[in-house]
Amino acid sequence: MVTAEEVRRLVLTLPRAYEALVADRVKFRVGRIVFLSFSRDEMSMGFAFPKEERAALVAAEPHKFQLPVKSDMRYNWVRASLGELDPDEMHDLVVDAWAMVVPKKVAAEYFESQGLS
Repeated sequence: MVTAEEVRRLVLTLPRAYEALVADRVKFRVGRIVFLSFSRDEMSMGFAFPKEERAALVAAEPHKFQLPVKSDMRYNWVRASLGELDPDEMHDLVVDAWAMVVPKKVAAEYFESQGLS
């Protein structure tokens, strides 16, 4: 089981990422772009994810992943139940979401620094 605090610790290590409180909800941004947010109870998170891949992700593990609310379907977005994620999976989802919104050069430098290039 992954907690919101574990996600927060990871996010705040990513270049240019910062936390914001918007309408009583924790959101993480790069610039003005949100790439991850928590539900109010911090039991689930929404995160940037390619639209063309989300149906397959949700269909493969519907107990873990859900489509975004109807008003967010136009965005590259998916939701996940934190209690269903393992730490390695959470890490990959968060870093991939961040990489979708940060400049490509910043992502490349981060991945190289982590030995992931």
